[in-house]
Amino acid sequence: MYGSIRVAGYLALLATPAALLLGAVRAPPDLHVGAVWVPLGVGLTGTVVAATERRRLSRLEGSGLARADAVDALAVAAAAVVTYVLSVHAGLGPVVAAAAVGLLVGVGLPRIDGPAYCGTFVGMASPAVFPSLEPVAVAGVIAGLAFVATTGSFDGFGGKYGTIALFGCITTVALLDVDYAAASALEPRLAPAVVLIAGVAAVATVALRTRGGASSVVASAAVGLVAGIAFPPLFPSLGSTLAVVAFCASFVGMSGDERLATTGQVAAAGCLCGLVYFAVVPSLSGAGGKLGTTAFASCLAVAGTLRLPAVVRSRLGRTASSD
Repeated sequence: MYGSIRVAGYLALLATPAALLLGAVRAPPDLHVGAVWVPLGVGLTGTVVAATERRRLSRLEGSGLARADAVDALAVAAAAVVTYVLSVHAGLGPVVAAAAVGLLVGVGLPRIDGPAYCGTFVGMASPAVFPSLEPVAVAGVIAGLAFVATTGSFDGFGGKYGTIALFGCITTVALLDVDYAAASALEPRLAPAVVLIAGVAAVATVALRTRGGASSVVASAAVGLVAGIAFPPLFPSLGSTLAVVAFCASFVGMSGDERLATTGQVAAAGCLCGLVYFAVVPSLSGAGGKLGTTAFASCLAVAGTLRLPAVVRSRLGRTASSD
């Protein structure tokens, strides 16, 4: 049974970024930013990691569900509701609300910082999609179950928590038959600033982890909180967008060394994250977890690109030996 749960979690982590990228490809022409090839390329290179991850997952041993899993699931749901209240009803906005909750939990309750941070991304959902707390709670519960199911799948890849959150949100949208929010494309002139901020934010998050001794959650939340507070007044016309981009790319910086081994790889994934963010703005608009899924897809794409030469050599070797 536990093996089936793992497979379901693995499939959820594949289907969610696929849905986001497909939504970008299928967006109406007026919402395109010339970025059809970006989500297609990201999806194709990400499949290299997906195949090897499935083989790795099949070799893992598990003792089944435990009491700690229930605590984790509840933490996801609770953080989703708290973040939504702070974002919508207290007027903090989604970036500051999620980053603040993540920072507080990361410092005060490190045992549940991962699931709670995952829940904050559910709580970033727009009131245009979830106008009340009830659907947020439903999405939080679904994401909590998915958090447990995805244990061991794609561990160490930044953005995994957000991908789980988006899975909870899109599942809830489907169950309640509600619409996503209206979306408009970003102006192409913003692309250089978006890519630059994304690359810097990803590297800054790694620096806080490796040199500052912060946990992944605390490092990402700190970058998001600083950006969410500082960027809007510093850059009145596009500060809010840059804050969202910085928070999005901070999830890239949460990647473990076994996934993205060097600062250069993190910077590349961060810059790619900025490009992917540009492409997916029209897709699944208003759902919580989009930012994390964007980061997750970017990390998989960079890791897949790095692995691609070895995969090609291996297949050529097998072909030669069979001849």
